[in-house]
Parts: sequence; structure tokens; C-alpha cells
Amino acid sequence: MQTSPVNWRKSSRSNPNDNCVEVGRLAGGAAVRDTKDRAAGHFAVPGPRWSEFVAALKSGHLDR
Repeated sequence: MQTSPVNWRKSSRSNPNDNCVEVGRLAGGAAVRDTKDRAAGHFAVPGPRWSEFVAALKSGHLDR
């Protein structure tokens, strides 16, 4: 898997004063990092697992 994420983006629904994460593209997956602590690094997620996570979010499956 590619190790240098590109095209980091933050959700348009994020409030500038709240906790937030950014997602970057990786060949074969995605990378996730804390917006307020970018120097701490990121973790990588394989493409199929990222797709499952996004689908679960969209379906409301992870709502409290």
C-alpha cells in the first residue's frame, strides 16, 4: 500500500472548534488523521474496509 497520503480533506460539516478527522487517498485505501494534531501521523485502511465503513455510516448503522 502507498504510504504517503494525498488530497487530504476535512468534512464540510466539521465545525472549526470541534474535534475532527481528515481523510487522504492512498493507492488501495485511505488514510485518517486528527486535524488538530497532524504531526502525530495517520493510520491506513485498506480500500475494501474503508468502503464498508463508509457504507455503514451512510446507512445509519453506526448512529448512537
